[in-house]
Amino acid sequence: MDRAEVDATIRTLIEPFNKKGIDIADGTTFAGDLEFDSLTVMDFVAAIEDEFDIIISMNQQAEIENYGQLVDAVSKLQGE
Repeated sequence: MDRAEVDATIRTLIEPFNKKGIDIADGTTFAGDLEFDSLTVMDFVAAIEDEFDIIISMNQQAEIENYGQLVDAVSKLQGE
């Protein structure tokens, strides 16, 4: 899967969590723009892990602050 395909899939997965209908861009932050709380983050990460059959470690999660970083991280994990 290339980055564009990963991006498209994650955009589909984020829809139910994007309660305010924020336009998603690479710079969109989860805590600030989307106002995700810790429970929402856990549910969203679980959905991504299930969809892509990957594990996003707690350390990796702590480093991911915006949408673009998430797409890059999932793309990288897909290649491993």
